[in-house]
Amino acid sequence: MKRNSPLILLLYATLFIALISMNGEVLALAIPLALYLLSGLYFAPQEINLQIERELSAERITPKQEVVVKIKITNLGSSLEELFLEDQIAPALKIIKGETSFFCTLKKGETVAWSYTLTGPRGSFLFNGIKAIASDHFNIAEKEKVIVTEGQVFIIPPFTRIKNIKIRPHQTRAYAGNIPARLGGPGTDFYGLREYQPGDSPRWVNWRASARHPQALYSNEYEQERVADVGIILDGRESVNMGESGNSLYEHSVIAAAALSDAFIASGNRVGMLLYGQTLRWTFPGYGHIQRERIMQSLARAEIGDSSVFTDLMRIPSQLFPINSQLVLISPLKNDDYDTLVHLRARGYQVMVISPNPVSYERANLPDTANVRLASRIIGMERHMFMLKLKRAGVQALDWDVNQPLDRLVKSRLGRPPAWRNPLK
Repeated sequence: MKRNSPLILLLYATLFIALISMNGEVLALAIPLALYLLSGLYFAPQEINLQIERELSAERITPKQEVVVKIKITNLGSSLEELFLEDQIAPALKIIKGETSFFCTLKKGETVAWSYTLTGPRGSFLFNGIKAIASDHFNIAEKEKVIVTEGQVFIIPPFTRIKNIKIRPHQTRAYAGNIPARLGGPGTDFYGLREYQPGDSPRWVNWRASARHPQALYSNEYEQERVADVGIILDGRESVNMGESGNSLYEHSVIAAAALSDAFIASGNRVGMLLYGQTLRWTFPGYGHIQRERIMQSLARAEIGDSSVFTDLMRIPSQLFPINSQLVLISPLKNDDYDTLVHLRARGYQVMVISPNPVSYERANLPDTANVRLASRIIGMERHMFMLKLKRAGVQALDWDVNQPLDRLVKSRLGRPPAWRNPLK
């Protein structure tokens, strides 16, 4: 009733003046005000008791896709003369059709429904609830309530599927896959010769070698193909992702992480994801579609940030990853990161680096002047030498100009297995 305080004070003042002056005409002026306030109290809304159902056309989309939100509300309490409903959504979401609010009269047991369409940037968004405001026709009494509802939409990074990424970790798992295991057995690639054993397929017999040794029969041996442990590390440090012009490479890194995790999981590997930035967010390794969904949801929540603890890559908890497994770091990199990558190689990890190129990215947002061209050329040469230094250390490094499709670059550069060597000798 605070909103009607002026009317109540006016009614009291009129009654007071009428009693003091003993004037019936003044008293008559107070009657309409009294009736107005009494009618508002009589028709005032009772306790709000609503049943709300929210239906989403999709709970997992990409930034360019749309979600239709349908809301159905049933009044389980007393009749509500005027009811204003508003769905509480995240500010980052954009309404492209319809409205998040709805105004109606809702009688006891009656049901209303409305819908709207939204889209938004990459992220994880919760629907916090629906705000309900009930009042009478005279707008004298009002009740407000926020009804908590369930609902969440994941807007995952868009990516193009990548096929045939060749990796050769030092150790594989026991399950069949498509990574050469450097062990003889069933496979497709020739591995060596051995004496014929009972049970060998006749197609494996090497007749040419057997003809040169009449006393023995030889069979071809093929290299086994198995799955591997793959750990993907996404670098979210603000110091390496944010440029001088305020642009960020992080969204490109997130897209690369999504594409690579999808490719490794599709090949049957066990994949884990570490988000490294302001904090650490670890997705435990796993297989299959469920693991892909876990990683995509983690990437939807990925944020850039700085921390005094994680200013460099030396804080990477490498104990999370099995020794001799494959590590994939997605980072624009800085010169101080070289020692960490060499340290990981020395511990037995096979290290691959997908590095979005900050030089070409920043160059595209700067004016085309002689000084800018000279500076970009000098910094580009320094980065090129840094990438060569990584390769000489045995790190499989890929310098990615984000203006080029990642799948084509990976196919041309990572479509064949790396040569086995020991760079630390």
